[in-house]
Formats: sequence, C-alpha cells, structure tokens
Amino acid sequence: MTALAIDLPDESGRTETHALKAAPVEAPGGPLRFNRRAFAAVHVVADPFAAQEPSLGPAIDWDATLAFRRHVLDLGLGVADAMDTAQRGMGLDWPAARALIERSLAAAAPEERERIVSGVGTDQLDPAEARSLDDIVAAYHEQLAAVQKAGGRVVLMASRALARIAACPADYETVYARVLAEADAPVILHWLGEMFDPALAGYWGAADFPPALETALAVIDANAAKVDGIKLSLLDDGKEVAMRRRLPDGVRMYTGDDFNYPALIEGDAEGRSDALLGIFDPIAPAASAALAALAAGDAAAYRRLLGPTVPLSRLIFRAPTQHYKTGVVFLAYLNAHQDHFVMMGGAQAMRPLPYFTALFRLADGAGLLRDPERAVSRMRRFLRLYGIEG
Repeated sequence: MTALAIDLPDESGRTETHALKAAPVEAPGGPLRFNRRAFAAVHVVADPFAAQEPSLGPAIDWDATLAFRRHVLDLGLGVADAMDTAQRGMGLDWPAARALIERSLAAAAPEERERIVSGVGTDQLDPAEARSLDDIVAAYHEQLAAVQKAGGRVVLMASRALARIAACPADYETVYARVLAEADAPVILHWLGEMFDPALAGYWGAADFPPALETALAVIDANAAKVDGIKLSLLDDGKEVAMRRRLPDGVRMYTGDDFNYPALIEGDAEGRSDALLGIFDPIAPAASAALAALAAGDAAAYRRLLGPTVPLSRLIFRAPTQHYKTGVVFLAYLNAHQDHFVMMGGAQAMRPLPYFTALFRLADGAGLLRDPERAVSRMRRFLRLYGIEG
C-alpha cells in the first residue's frame, strides 16, 4: 500500500503530519471459538434525514443499526442491545429501545439469539414521578415482560428512579427480589458507576464501595438461581477483582471496565472475568482476534492485539465519561459502518476537535482503521467542518 499521511491539528491549531501505520487487524476466520463470554454494547445509528427534531426524540437508521449488529455477530462476539452504555437513557427512550430489541432479535438466526442480551430498566418512569418501590417494580416488570415475550435474554440495568427514592439497602434487596422472581431465565445484573451516569450516585444504598458491595452481594446470594452474572462498570480493576472473588459459584463477573479490560479478562490464579464492554463496539475486530488467540493458548498474541487498544479506550472513555459514545460513533463513521457522523440529540458535538484527531492517531496505531485510505478521506472531510483544508 502506498504510504498514507494526513495533516492533523493539535490543541494549539498547528498541524502536524501523521504518517499512517495502515496495518488493519485481520479478524480471524470462522468457526470462532472463545473461552470467555464476550458482548459488545453496541451503538445505534441515527437517521440524519428524518424530519424528527433531534431534541424531541430519536430517529434511527434501522438498516445501518442492524448491519452493525451483523458485523459484531459475524466476528463471534455477542451483542448487548438497548443498554444505557449504548445510548439508553441518553437519547434512546423505552419505545425506541423496545423496537430495537425486537428488530435485533428478529434479524438474528435462532442460534445467534443466545449471543444477544437486551437492557431492561425503568426509564419509562420519570425518576421525579416515582412515589414508591411498587412504581419501580412495575416499570421493571413492564420492560422485562416485553423482552421475554420477544425471546430475549436480559441485562437488568440500574434504575435512576430506585437510586432517587430508595431509603436504605433493604429497599434494593426488596426491588431486585421482586423483579428477579419474574425472570424466566438467569439475567445479568448491571452495576453502573456515577462516572457513566451521575444520577446513579450512591447506588445500592451507599456512597462508598465496601457497603455497596455488601448489598449487591446480598442481592446475588439471595437470588443466585436467577443471576447469570453481574456487569461491573466502575473503571476500577481492584474493585472488580474484589467482587469477582466473592461471587457464588456459577455467577459470572462481566467486566465493564473500559480502562483495564485486557488483564481482567485474562485473569489470574484466582479467577477471570468475562466481558460486556462498550469499547468492544469500536475494537470488535481486535477483540475477536485477541479472544481467539487466548482460547488457543496464545496469551502473548492476546496481549499484543489488545494492548494497543487500551490508550484508545482511555481516550474514548475519558471524563466526562457519559459522552464516550461520541468517540464510538466517530470510529464507526471512519470505518464506513455509517455514512455520516450524526448522533441522536446532536451528541456528535460533545467532544472538542483535538479529541477526534487523537482518536484517529490511536485507532491507526491499534490497527482499527479497516480501510485506511477511506478513513483518511473521511477524516479530511470532517476537518473541513472546522475550517481545516488539506
């Protein structure tokens, strides 16, 4: 391939030529065998041509949205759909989420549906309007019933309404027991930190990790037959390992740590984590190749493939972390999984220009620009929006 280069501005506005590595990761061919469960929390593609005002609700490009899910499934990964880490509660409302869940499941082959999990929450209930634990349970039950009717597996997401009105840890235990009693198969719980959603501060009834951990473990212990695992999204590997070592037999830890995932997935002498990660959306080819290498016993190749993705992930998920989807969708645009860089609610504007130029450099270094020439063309088109020609 002819050497590629592009002039990229820095924080001061000065441009510097970036010579591309232009060595895309090669995804492994099938059949793919992993020895970890791995789900990507995948994004939703906005429809920029819809008449819907962006501030009034979501407009979704269903063809592109489902095509991206096909891309992830074909790489052997699972799809985590309609979750808050993939725009739920920050652009995707419950009616649109329900439509997404139903369409995703319908588009998948029967054997693939075991690799699709769907978010169940309480976001149709305005937290300010919740008056009792009964209100929260009813909201959970409505969504749970809809997902189970569609034949979907469940990720039971944290509830903003519960975080607002719960008076003590026992309230969490009560709500989760009542909701899990209606689950027709084991679910994945989700502990989402306030860095992703400030409205979830103090979840499990405590501001500090140790007492919150005890409540979460009490919920799992009391309902272990209904719990497949828990996704921990606290961006703290020490907390994840501490919880992982205390989970009951048969309950999985799904890492949601987009800063420390390679070591957590690889594990140690006392255990390992499976994965349910937002970063697996933009790095899906590298994640697939790395997990295949790990299953084949080649830990060195696993580390070589995933290692370069960590600086990229740390940039994508930097504070304010709730805007990480901007970086995810930008890479989907560069890689032609969508024809535009437009997001629901105008979220494409939530990061500054140097963020995008750094993202481009790191994605190239990690082998995540699948067609480097096209990525350069799209990056130049993007830079012209900021008055930068070249």
